Amino acid sequence: VGSDWYYSFNMYQDFDPGTFKIKSTPYQDRTQIYKALITKKYNGNRGEFTAMYKYANSHNVYNYATQSAPFIYVGDGSVKEYGKFKLGTTSYLPIDNEMTYRDMRTGELKQTTLYDACLNKASEVTLMNNYRFDNGLNWKATLKYDHSRGAMVYQTPMAIIDLKSAANQGVYKYMYRDIDGQTKAYDGQYVQTRMSCLNAGTIDEALFTSELSKRFKTSTFRLGVNEWFYHIDYCSNTTMYDQSVPSDGSYALRVWDANQRDSYFYDFNKNASEYYKGSENKLALYFTHDWDVTKKLNLYYGARLEWQRLKGENAAVKNAQGEYVGRFADYYLGAIAADGTKITPADLSYNWINYDFSVAATYKLTDNFGFTGDFTYIVQHPKFEAFAPATLPNVDKISVPLGRAGIYYNNSWLSLTSLFSYISKTNNNSTLNLQHGSEIKAAPLAYDIQTWGWTTDAVAHPFKGFDFHFLFTYQKPTYKKFETSVTFNDGYTGTINATGNVVAEIPEVLIELDPSYMITKDIKLWTSFRYFSKTYANINEAYYFNGHWETFGGLNWQATKRLALGCTVVNFLNQTGAKGSIAGAELITKDEAKGIKNQIMTGSYLRPFTVEFTASLKF
Repeated sequence: VGSDWYYSFNMYQDFDPGTFKIKSTPYQDRTQIYKALITKKYNGNRGEFTAMYKYANSHNVYNYATQSAPFIYVGDGSVKEYGKFKLGTTSYLPIDNEMTYRDMRTGELKQTTLYDACLNKASEVTLMNNYRFDNGLNWKATLKYDHSRGAMVYQTPMAIIDLKSAANQGVYKYMYRDIDGQTKAYDGQYVQTRMSCLNAGTIDEALFTSELSKRFKTSTFRLGVNEWFYHIDYCSNTTMYDQSVPSDGSYALRVWDANQRDSYFYDFNKNASEYYKGSENKLALYFTHDWDVTKKLNLYYGARLEWQRLKGENAAVKNAQGEYVGRFADYYLGAIAADGTKITPADLSYNWINYDFSVAATYKLTDNFGFTGDFTYIVQHPKFEAFAPATLPNVDKISVPLGRAGIYYNNSWLSLTSLFSYISKTNNNSTLNLQHGSEIKAAPLAYDIQTWGWTTDAVAHPFKGFDFHFLFTYQKPTYKKFETSVTFNDGYTGTINATGNVVAEIPEVLIELDPSYMITKDIKLWTSFRYFSKTYANINEAYYFNGHWETFGGLNWQATKRLALGCTVVNFLNQTGAKGSIAGAELITKDEAKGIKNQIMTGSYLRPFTVEFTASLKF
C-alpha cells in the first residue's frame, strides 16, 4: 500500500459432493471463508499493528448425511453389507429434506429444511499489536470480537424394528406416501426410528490477551492476562420420525405407524432437547519460565489462575417434590408437565476459581541422548454447555492430572522419543439416551476416566528427499465410577455399571506409518497407513469391531510461486467396515450379545475410496 503498510486477502471455497448423492443439496460440505487484513509497521519496525476481518459461511451437511448406515453385525467383530446397501456410497437419508419441529422457546410447530438448519456463519474482527522495547521487553496484545450462528444437525438412528418377527405381527401398521401423494401400506421388513436434533445458537464472543516477555541469557519469561467473554442463546429442537430400511440401495422413505399417529413426526422435544441462555466470563493471569539451568538441564514451568463466572438460565425445572421434571412429548418453555409443573427458565449463577500448573524437564545425558518428562495439573469447572440438559450437571471441580516421562534420541538422520504417560479426569458430565423397546429415556451421570499408555514417535531421513514417520501407541483408557440406571414405563429398569471397562470407541493400539518422498523440489509424493485395534461399540463391552487399517496417499505440486495443486486418495486399499458405536445398544450386556449373530444394526462406517483435488492460489 505504501511505506511500512502491507495488506492481504484470502479466500477459501469448498465444494465437496461427498461419496454419495443426497436429495437436499449437491454438496455435503459447502464452505466459504473470506479474510482481509492490513498491517502497519512503525517506530523503525519495532512495532507491528494488524487489523483483520474474517467472514465464514458453511453448511456442514456431512454431519448428518454420513452419520450412520445399516449393516449386518456377524457376531465376531466383523460386519457385512445389508443387501445392496454399500457402506459409504449409499445414502441412508430419506428423500424428504423437510423437518417439522416444536420450537423450544415458543412452543410453535415450525418447518425447516435440514440444509437450512445446519447453516453456520460468523463475522470476526481481530486487532493485533506487537512491540519490542529498547530493554528487550516484548509486548503482544490481541483483541477479537466474533458474532456468529453456530449450528449442528444430527439424524441419530435409534431402534430398528423387525416387522416380520413373530413378536411384532399385527402390532404395527406402517404407511407411506408414494410419488403421487397416495397413502400406501409399507411392506418392507425393517423400520428405522430416528431422532432429528436441530441444534443452533447465537453467539457473541470477545477475547483480549496481553503478554509481556523477555529473553535473558539462559531463559525466557512470559507474563500475561486473558479476558474472555461469551454470550449465547442456544436451544436444541428434537423430533422423532421413522423411515424404511431399503435393501436394494434405493433412497429411504419416511413412514408412520397408523396405529399410533397420522403423520411422520412425533415426540417433539421428548428425548434430547436442550436450552440455555446467558453469559460466561473468564479472567486469568498466567506466567511461564523456560530456563536452561545448565548446558545439560532445561526446566520449563508455568501456572495460570482463573476466575470463571457463569450467569444465565436453563430448563432444569423441579416439581413441588424437588425432583427434576425432565423432558416429555411436546416439551418447551411454557409447557405443562403431567404433574402440573410449568416449564419456566431456571436461573443459574456460579463463581469459581480455576487453576493449573505445569513443569517439564529435559536432561541431556549426551549430545544425542537424554531424558524428558513433564507434569500438568488442571482444576476447572463445567462450561456453560454442560447446563444444556433438563437437569443440572455435577458442579464439583474437575481435576485433570497428566504426567509423562521417557527418553529421546537425535542424530543427523533420526529423531526419536519414547514416553510413558498417565492422565485422568474427574466429573465428566454426560447424558445417555437409553433405549428399551420403542421407548427412550435420558439418564444423566457424572463419571471419571483414566488412561495410561506408552508412545514411541520417530522421524527418519535415511536418504535425500525421503522422510519416514513412525508412531506407536499402546493405551488403556478405562471408566471409573460409571454407574447409572433408568426405569421405563413398562417397569423395566435399565442399569449400566461400566466401571473398569475400556472406553467405548477408543482403540488400545494405534500405529501410524507415514513415508514421503520429494520427487523434485516442487513435487512431493506421500502415503499414510494408520492402524486402529479392536474397539468396543457400546459401553458394556458387549459389541465390538475388529482392528482395521485406514490408508491415505497423495501428490502435492507447487506449480508456481503462487499456485499449489494437490491430489489426495482416501482409503486406496478400498477397505469397508463399521466403526464407532452401534445405535440403541447401550443396555445390551455381554451375555445378551453372545446370542446375537447376523443381525441388522446401524452405526458409523469407514470412509470409502475417495479421490480429492485441491488448488491454492495466492495473490
